[in-house]
Amino acid sequence: MNKYIAMVLLGAVSYGMLSSFAKIAYGQGYNAAQITFLQASVGAVILWVGTLLSKKQSDGAKQPFEKLLLAGIGVGASSYTYYLSVQYIPASLAIVLLMQMVWISIFAEWVLFKRRPLAIEVYVTLIILTGTVFAADLLHMGEARISVKGVVYAVLSSVMYSVYIIAASRLGNDVPMFKKSALMMTGSAMAIFLINIKTLTQSAYDLNLLGWGLFLAIFGTVIPPVMFTKGMPKIGAGLSSILLTMEMPVAIMFAHFLLNEQISALQLFGVFLILGAIVWLNIKKMKQAKKVIAQ
Repeated sequence: MNKYIAMVLLGAVSYGMLSSFAKIAYGQGYNAAQITFLQASVGAVILWVGTLLSKKQSDGAKQPFEKLLLAGIGVGASSYTYYLSVQYIPASLAIVLLMQMVWISIFAEWVLFKRRPLAIEVYVTLIILTGTVFAADLLHMGEARISVKGVVYAVLSSVMYSVYIIAASRLGNDVPMFKKSALMMTGSAMAIFLINIKTLTQSAYDLNLLGWGLFLAIFGTVIPPVMFTKGMPKIGAGLSSILLTMEMPVAIMFAHFLLNEQISALQLFGVFLILGAIVWLNIKKMKQAKKVIAQ
């Protein structure tokens, strides 16, 4: 069990560290279009190689491959807008806004699939919004210290990530792990390329940039899906969801130590408020699932 917990934690840590390293790459003269496109395309190549080498192949049944490609557009748009946001706002603020995907996903399922939110989900949403006020330091942040453009990009990233989560959970559950991830990353790379075709075709590329693409691909598009696919079925969705919340404190920690972003005690209180709400929600869901099984 401990091995599988470590796998899921590794995936969450990998995701959490990305924004700080992307910001370091910006300081070297690269842009969000280059970074996200190389991350997605190099990741797709690695995953397709994994698909070819994997012993587990599709059974030949008709699979929603086109829909998985389209779902990849969601994660591609989310990655691009998230990396854009950290050009304008602190990485610690960007991850807090990205975590709004928890309640956005709940709301989206209500609108799209008529699944009314549970009372606990409503309470958690209110706690997350309250925690966001503190974590984002909205009470003390004047207009001169915050970029509206950066906030809009981060919120848009959260919305697109919610779309990806819903699509990924409902599509291609019988498709082998590497193939499903490869299809989504291919769709992601295609979307990023089409959005930034002019920038990407006119940009200069060098070995250092390719190195960044490989690094971000490994930790952003290869390790997480592999670790999650292997670890989550062993420890369950409830515990997995709790462990995934580690993405936020990891992102804030890396932003603090690598980028020297200052985090106040009030902001930390907001972060722990959000984490506590997410953990509470998943513990409640785990208990409800056990009751259903017992009946």
